[in-house]
Amino acid sequence: MTKRNTQQRRHMIVTKVNLDGEVSVDSLAKHFSTSEVTIRKDLAVLEKSGQLLRRYGGAVAIPSEMVSEQEENVSVRKLSIAKAAAARIRDHNRIIIDSGSTTACMIGLLGDKHGLVVMTNSLNVANALNELESEPTLLMTGGTWDPHSEAFQGQVAETVLRSYDFDQLFIGADGIDTARGTTTFNELVGLSRVMAEVSREVVVMVESSKIGRKIPNLELPWEVVSTLITDDGLAEDAKAQIEQHGVQVICASAEDI
Repeated sequence: MTKRNTQQRRHMIVTKVNLDGEVSVDSLAKHFSTSEVTIRKDLAVLEKSGQLLRRYGGAVAIPSEMVSEQEENVSVRKLSIAKAAAARIRDHNRIIIDSGSTTACMIGLLGDKHGLVVMTNSLNVANALNELESEPTLLMTGGTWDPHSEAFQGQVAETVLRSYDFDQLFIGADGIDTARGTTTFNELVGLSRVMAEVSREVVVMVESSKIGRKIPNLELPWEVVSTLITDDGLAEDAKAQIEQHGVQVICASAEDI
């Protein structure tokens, strides 16, 4: 199945769900002349991207009251950032995807990337990667489960990471200090720094609303960050301050989705 056919099928599934209100895996498999396994993967990807809700044996449309205007805008900003990030990944790249809602938005855009090797410390990211038809090689850090970040942390995870080398790290942040670097509420910053240490390119993915937040814990100093991808709400003065540290700043637009 080609990428175009997959995208077309998924678009038609969303259209059908919105028109009918509810669809079954069996009927979709017959309609598209494909397997139920493929349809379940489609529904998983579409649910991850917020386009429908899975139910036993099928899926239903998202109730309108569940989607506020603010949530929709946030989703659009995250998707624009995710698309710009995914465009930087080439076939056969070895990448790390850190836990986080913005980095997770990128997973559904990797279906056309072949031969990827992906390391993550997030069960949510791992499960989403496992749904991709391109079937990337999936590596997990292991380690100690941290309920705050909903990811694995600790010395075991750091040791596993240091036994590999990667082309790119894709990581989010709780905040951005334009003078210092990325910041976080979490005091466990060791794994993030090891991720950056073993990666040739460090790509930070963060919404512009987080830039300028005053958060005490420095996670990644600017000298280890290669690229910052944000949305087009970033102020010009903040962009200039970040670029002074030698960081490439990409402002993704919702129009590019």
